[in-house]
Amino acid sequence: MRNNGVYKSDISTARWIAYDLPGNVGWILYFAGLILSFVNFPEYSRDIVMVILPAVSVIPALLMLIGIAELISERIHKLDRVLTRTRLLRGFGALTLGGILGTAISAVMLIWAILSGSGEMLFILIMLSGGILCGLFAGLLYKRYLPVEE
Repeated sequence: MRNNGVYKSDISTARWIAYDLPGNVGWILYFAGLILSFVNFPEYSRDIVMVILPAVSVIPALLMLIGIAELISERIHKLDRVLTRTRLLRGFGALTLGGILGTAISAVMLIWAILSGSGEMLFILIMLSGGILCGLFAGLLYKRYLPVEE
């Protein structure tokens, strides 16, 4: 039997909600922390690393945005937990990768801010917790999709 490029999740509705809600909170927190980092930008402009890291943090946010747009598109098209490989990667794959990258970049930012004393760390902690939630829970949903055999 061969995979026809279709993936299906047999996850229960209760588990879906249990994974979906914290995952959504995660990307929202990440975006909030990222926005706060740009609001506080003048305070950090003295430190070149704290200028570069928030700019690089936009990459995971873009991945998350791609994933969110794809998941909205899937709901509009009434796709019920049966996705093509492309849609799966563009949706949950992008959210998972965005969360993982966001976590890594936020962790580096936090370590740098602690070591250099570069000011307020609250927005970094918000980004870090958002990246962890998004990456973890989107990843848990992503892993529940299995290839449909012909």
